[in-house]
Amino acid sequence: MKVYTKTGDKGTTSLFGGTRVPKDHIRIESYGTVDELNSYIGLVRDQDMNAHYKAILAEIQDRLFTIGAILATPQEKEVLKSGELRLKNLGIVETDIELLENEIDNMESELPQMTHFVLPGGHTTVSYCHIARCVCRRAERLAVHLSHNEPVAEIAIKYLNRLSDYLFVLARKLSHDLNAEEVKWIPRK
Repeated sequence: MKVYTKTGDKGTTSLFGGTRVPKDHIRIESYGTVDELNSYIGLVRDQDMNAHYKAILAEIQDRLFTIGAILATPQEKEVLKSGELRLKNLGIVETDIELLENEIDNMESELPQMTHFVLPGGHTTVSYCHIARCVCRRAERLAVHLSHNEPVAEIAIKYLNRLSDYLFVLARKLSHDLNAEEVKWIPRK
């Protein structure tokens, strides 16, 4: 299989199932941003950190490929001629969200209570984590935008929402583990 196909040279691309759409279609923006997020999470995972965090981040990357596949598949292409769902064995399930929630709860139990917003930064690894969180929020917004025009699996949006929370708490936990300063945002009076 060649990397280049030349089929996108005129500004269109194929969705899962073969439908061609413009490259700036909201569906393309949605799963393209999930792909961008996955790359940033790879950058976070490449940092020097606890093996447990790396394992969770690898699982998240796998789930993001699934979300990308879900977002790349228009509803009319989800059902095969046999009547089976094309993505039935790939789906995001509640236990994927529960994993993120349990990880959040475990990390928060070791952190001081938040009393203020936190300025991103303090350590390169923490900053990468905050960038991933921001890209995750954008991916969520784009998936919601897509859902106003076409059906989107609600659980995919829910996963992105919880993932951004996870990335925020992971940034705080990494600050703590790395003895980095967590700078509180205190508004001017």
